[in-house]
Amino acid sequence: MELVSCNSFVVLPPLTGNGSVIFGKNSDRPEGEVQELIYEPPNCTTEKTLKCTFIEIDQVEMTYGVILSKPAWMWGCEMGANDQGVVIGNQPVLTRLKCSASKKALLGTDLARLALERSKTAEEAVDVITNLLAQYGQGGSYSDTLSDFSYHNSFLIADATEAWVLETADVHWVAEKVTTGCRNISSCLSIESNFDKQSRDVIIFAKRHGLWNGEGNFSFSAAYSEIGTGITKKYQKGVDLLQRYTHINGFCVNDMFSILRNSEISCGPEDCFPTAASQVSSLSSKKPSCHWFTATPNPILSVFKPFVFTPNVRISHHTTSPVPESSRRHSLYRLHAIASKSAETKVISLLQEMEQNCLEEVEKFLEDFEEGQPLTEVDELMKDVVETEIKFYK
Repeated sequence: MELVSCNSFVVLPPLTGNGSVIFGKNSDRPEGEVQELIYEPPNCTTEKTLKCTFIEIDQVEMTYGVILSKPAWMWGCEMGANDQGVVIGNQPVLTRLKCSASKKALLGTDLARLALERSKTAEEAVDVITNLLAQYGQGGSYSDTLSDFSYHNSFLIADATEAWVLETADVHWVAEKVTTGCRNISSCLSIESNFDKQSRDVIIFAKRHGLWNGEGNFSFSAAYSEIGTGITKKYQKGVDLLQRYTHINGFCVNDMFSILRNSEISCGPEDCFPTAASQVSSLSSKKPSCHWFTATPNPILSVFKPFVFTPNVRISHHTTSPVPESSRRHSLYRLHAIASKSAETKVISLLQEMEQNCLEEVEKFLEDFEEGQPLTEVDELMKDVVETEIKFYK
């Protein structure tokens, strides 16, 4: 089975130029799948249950505000952020344990969204996911067009102080805490013996079922990776790119844009699993965090647009897929698809110049921001930039 190869990255101080934590992800998905960008405000509810993609689960009384980049047909998200400063990226992995497309359970994308809705910190997100994994399990189809497309999941989760890598094989898992330097994940298990949390029987299960012979240090990736798989070329390319861009302290949002646009990291329309959307987030404990989304395929030919959580934030309807679902292509997707054709790439170049100007202005605003300052100026930041992009295409 050919597996989609998403890539997620995080860079922490002292490697970042302004002391922030910088996160990035390319979401590679089946050809033709549309990814929408939606905002859900914080919510208090008396509802007892919540319908995810395939199953209902117990609902909680309060959820945080979230912005989500998600396949339009499913409930869960590939990546996103919440108003507490937590971000998450979900990756597919193949393991030696059975994963069934016909099983009705939580998708990894459901787990990612639930973690954002319910977590104040990255570590709390790890706990939310693993508790839900133990209670409901993971499984089901990850495509509405491909048959028997199912896998297990890994996650890169970050907040303004630390990051966590969480890797799973069915209900078994390990998690690695990252407090400095940089880390990336791709569509492969990468945690060996250096984990800080684990499921109760992850080692016992591996030994009992012949996944590990009990000799030497236990390695999660060696024990649970599907036979014939291992560290992928994209994972290693991600390591190389992080080393290149962080060799001098001063890593910035623009550097993460460049990594995601690298031709060996992003996937174009000619690939079976093209990059459907991309996200970059700059997380700060002292300033507002800023999240940049393309909401369109192929970051090389897309524009990153900024979003800041505010009490009265609004985003554009142009990034939301239409209902009914006869066509899930939202307005921005449709117009971008036309402009991405070779004859129209001049428009993309102009828009990416606008992106750089926007980046400079937003970073100046955040640099000058003082505690207690109102955020009304950026209530419609994402909306304004999306609608400017729409005007360029027309």
